[in-house]
Amino acid sequence: MTNLAIAANGLRKSYGDKNVLDGIDIAVPRGTVFSLLGPNGAGKTTAVKILSTLVPPGPGSGEIRVGGHDLATDPQAARAAIGVTGQFSAVDGLITGEENMLLMADLHHLPKAEGRRVATELLERFDLTDAAKKPASAYSGGMKRRLDIAMTLVGDPRIIFLDEPTTGLDPRSRHTMWGIIRTLVTTGVTVFLTTQYLEEADQLADRIAVLHNGRIAAEGTADELKRLVPGGHVRLRFTDPTSYRNAAATLTDAAPDDEALTLQLPSDGSQRDLRTILDRLDTAGIDADELTVHTPDLDDVFFALTGSTTVPAQTRQPKETAR
Repeated sequence: MTNLAIAANGLRKSYGDKNVLDGIDIAVPRGTVFSLLGPNGAGKTTAVKILSTLVPPGPGSGEIRVGGHDLATDPQAARAAIGVTGQFSAVDGLITGEENMLLMADLHHLPKAEGRRVATELLERFDLTDAAKKPASAYSGGMKRRLDIAMTLVGDPRIIFLDEPTTGLDPRSRHTMWGIIRTLVTTGVTVFLTTQYLEEADQLADRIAVLHNGRIAAEGTADELKRLVPGGHVRLRFTDPTSYRNAAATLTDAAPDDEALTLQLPSDGSQRDLRTILDRLDTAGIDADELTVHTPDLDDVFFALTGSTTVPAQTRQPKETAR
């Protein structure tokens, strides 16, 4: 528990007769990125609101600790340790970027000189110095998002909740935001990230939990989750029909395509598996002209866990598999 920035046991929340969170467990080590992945309405924002003390947990929830503080007995201490950037910008478009920062410094009760110093440093860090005197309404979507996070950092939080922080951003702004998140983590900050972007979770998260119908459908590293879904394969392509036929006779477990002169074999994409396939070809004196590897990605995992595709049942952390 001492190494966990966030620990929630049996987190529950209902609105009327709709069970939004149905007893989920969350454990986030300090200095890591944890991503809660799920479709619209899955309960991601509700989880963030509870963990950031914005709404109370539902009846029957277990202990919830954020920054080492029990939300039931010491919510104020937890609030002092966290920062929150929601789906919708908290930036006031009627005032300048600098004034937004200074307003946040006042809310944190920083002395005037200290507040101005922190605001100046953060505006520079997020490449907003040139726009600091301009009304925030004139900022692009990416600039507003950067200002939003800069405002969140005024209180120097060690835990940051980012609720779909790149929604609506263009690819360049999204990649800029990813760089900001990676930099935050190098300073020891813990990031709790909700997102609908599968690539975002894959790129940033140390651990990912897939939320579906109020429950954690699966949790693990990106590689662990990808191994839950079958369908990985190696595709061998030949230009010489004779080599193709010889390979098909050697690799009897392969699915042939006589028209394309290709063979497809089930594979987990591991180095050991690829070496075994190539050794079988070498022994037979056969060379493939092209070898491509397909391993399931988070798209496959997401659709399998939240759609109709059957995957191995998994509600707890998956065991590590040798690769």
